[in-house]
Amino acid sequence: MATYPTETHRFESFDGTQLAWHEMGEGRAVVLLHGFFSDAKTNWIRYGHAAAIARRGFRVVMPDLRAHGESDKPHDPAAFPRDALTRDGHALVAHLGLTDYDLGGYSLGARTTSRMLATGATPRRVIFSGMGLEGLVDTGRRAGHFRYILTHLGQHPRGTPEWLAEAFLKTTGGDAQALLGILDTFADTPRMTLDTFAQPTLVVCGAEDFDNGSAVALAEALPDARYVEVPGGHMSSVVKPELGQAMADFLAA
Repeated sequence: MATYPTETHRFESFDGTQLAWHEMGEGRAVVLLHGFFSDAKTNWIRYGHAAAIARRGFRVVMPDLRAHGESDKPHDPAAFPRDALTRDGHALVAHLGLTDYDLGGYSLGARTTSRMLATGATPRRVIFSGMGLEGLVDTGRRAGHFRYILTHLGQHPRGTPEWLAEAFLKTTGGDAQALLGILDTFADTPRMTLDTFAQPTLVVCGAEDFDNGSAVALAEALPDARYVEVPGGHMSSVVKPELGQAMADFLAA
């Protein structure tokens, strides 16, 4: 089985924030955005998803979102305007000079993908993973959930979803203050805007993952989408090889 080295680079986003991005493979570019509390290496590289896609002839581009991974983690509230991650995504696409590419993300990355589409991104194909309809059209519920987690660290009962999220945060070394700023960047994508997402789209989600609402409903709401179910819940499906395989199969079809 071929192995693929990962290169890491940095660039300056729209407001001067320094962001890291990683890439693997050669060919047509696919930009993948990771989930909240995570980073590109944890979400896409560690469990083989990026390699599965690279093996099919793709250049996999994976930024560390603002306040995550190797990117800057500012504490100034001014660094977190509404749709800041969206603007970072557009800045990366422009920095790389991409005109013909695919775009997708997991959870927060899927939400950011939606906002990029809503604000002018024109990928050929789209992937929403770990995401349901409610997670795009009503972001306040998830923002409130994570705000509670980040403002009550060390207080969550063992075994609860909040405790599990905090445990994951510890494994990635997340900066709680910077991550709180991310919640202020959330923006809803109206249902009528989803109607304009005409690209062929994969909605892939864990069978037990309802954290962001119904993935089936999301697929049904999009003009040209198909739903693929993989094993696991929100925190576990991302470690399963079936996730990367479903994405690779879709992109290579």
